[in-house]
Amino acid sequence: MSETLSFAASAGAFGTAPSASTMPPGELDVAAILPRQPRSVSDTGLDLRLVSSLVLKTLHTTGRAPLPLLSGKLRLSISVLREALGALTVEQQVEVAWSGDSDIDVQYQLTPIGQRAALACLAECGYVGPAPVTLDAYRAMVERQSLRRPALRHPERQGGRPSAPTCGPAPAALAAMLADDGLDRAQRELLGAALHAQRPLLLHGPTGSGKTTLARKLARLLPGTVAVPYALLVEDRIVPFHDPLRHPAPLPLGRQQEERRSCDARWAICQRPLVHVGAELDASMLTLHADPDSGMHHAPLQLQANNGILVLDDLGLAPAPPSELLAAWLGVLDGGPTRLAAGGHGETVPFDAMLVLVTNQAPGSVFDPAFLRRIAYRIELGPLAEAAYRAMLRRASRLHGLDCDETVIDHLVTRLHRAGNIPLLACYPHELLGRVFDFAGFAGTEPRLTIAALEQAWSSMCTSGSAPASCHVAGIEP
Repeated sequence: MSETLSFAASAGAFGTAPSASTMPPGELDVAAILPRQPRSVSDTGLDLRLVSSLVLKTLHTTGRAPLPLLSGKLRLSISVLREALGALTVEQQVEVAWSGDSDIDVQYQLTPIGQRAALACLAECGYVGPAPVTLDAYRAMVERQSLRRPALRHPERQGGRPSAPTCGPAPAALAAMLADDGLDRAQRELLGAALHAQRPLLLHGPTGSGKTTLARKLARLLPGTVAVPYALLVEDRIVPFHDPLRHPAPLPLGRQQEERRSCDARWAICQRPLVHVGAELDASMLTLHADPDSGMHHAPLQLQANNGILVLDDLGLAPAPPSELLAAWLGVLDGGPTRLAAGGHGETVPFDAMLVLVTNQAPGSVFDPAFLRRIAYRIELGPLAEAAYRAMLRRASRLHGLDCDETVIDHLVTRLHRAGNIPLLACYPHELLGRVFDFAGFAGTEPRLTIAALEQAWSSMCTSGSAPASCHVAGIEP
C-alpha cells in the first residue's frame, strides 16, 4: 500500500451523511463517521492468514461458538468470517459442531489440528480481540478527522460549508466553559487561539494554580466525535489501540446505533481523545514497544492522542530531562510526522494532537531554547485576583449544595489567606469544601459552611495544625 492516502482518495470509503432535515436533533450520524462494513477479507485490507489466526485464537478462548458470537468478538461481518472459516475447514483446523435451520445458525469448534495451530498462534502473539485496521486506513481517518484541515478553519475558501464543527468554541462559549477557573480575558484569548490553531501550549505556574485541571478540561472544548480503531496493524504486528479511559464514549447514540450494522465495527466512536501522563513519563511511552510476555506491542502516547489532546504533566519532575525525552519531537512541533519505532526507524504516522505541556518550574529551566521556541502559546497561572477567588468559592459552594455567607468568605480571604500570606490559589475552594464534608460525615452531622467548619478544614491542611503562616497544602492537584 502507499505510504499515505489523500483525503480526496479516501473519502469514498466512508458513508454519506444524511441531509440535515432527516437527522433528528441531537442524534449522532454514525454512518458519516465510520467506514462501510467490509464484505470480504480483501475489503478489510488484511491478509487471510491474519484473519484466520484471529479466528483460531478466538475459538480457542471461547470453545464452540456460533457465528454471531465470533462476529461480535472479532468485529467482522458474517461474510468475512465465512471466508476465513471456509479456508480453515478445508485445512481441517475448524469444523462445524452444530447447525440449525438457517445459514446463520451454525456453531464452529477447533479440531485437534486447529488446537495445535491456535496454541502456535498464541505463542507468537497473545492478542485476542477485534480485528485490526491497517495503518493506511488509520492515516486516512486521522486526516479526515483533523481539526487542522483548511476546510474546517476557512470554509469560505473551499466554496461551501465545513463538513465538521469549527476548531474551537467561540469566545462567549469559551468564557462560559472556563467560568469556574478564574481566568482573565487575556488568558482565555490565549487558550482560544491555541485551541483554534491546535498549536502547542505551555501551562506553567506554582503547584495548586489549577494547571492540571485546566489542561484536562481543554479536551472537552474540542468539537465533534471521532472514530478510533480497537486495534492497529503495523507491518505484521497487532497493536491494541482503543482505551476507554483515553477514548471515552460520546453521549448515547439513540436510533443511529442501528446504522452500525452497515459500518465497519472495528472502529469505536469516541469523544476526542485526552491522553494525560505525569512524572512517570519515560522514553518507552513515546515509541512502539513490545511486551515480551504477551508478544503484543503498545501504542505510543502521541498516537493514541491523535485528533485530540496530549497532556504531558509535571515536566521537570521525571528522572530524564524533558528536552532529552522529547528531542525527536522538534519536527513534530512543526507539524511533521512521528515515527512509531524506537531509534527513529519504522513506519511514520501523522501527529495530529494538540500538545499541552504542564510544569510548576520556570520554562527556561525545563526546556532548551530550541524546544521552547516551538511552543506557540505560553500561559502562566498563579494566584487569582480576589474577586475571582471569591466567585470561585461561591460557585464551588453552590456545586456542593452549601449556603455561602459573605462573612465566611471574608474570614477565609482576610484572616486565613491574607494574614498568613497564603496566595489565593485555585486549589483551595474545592479542597476546603471537600474537607468540610469529610469532617461532617465523620461526626454524623449536616455539613455547613461556617467559620468554625472552615477553620477546621484549613487547619487540617496545615502541617502544624495551628499557625496559618506555616500552612503547607498536601495532596492537592496542581
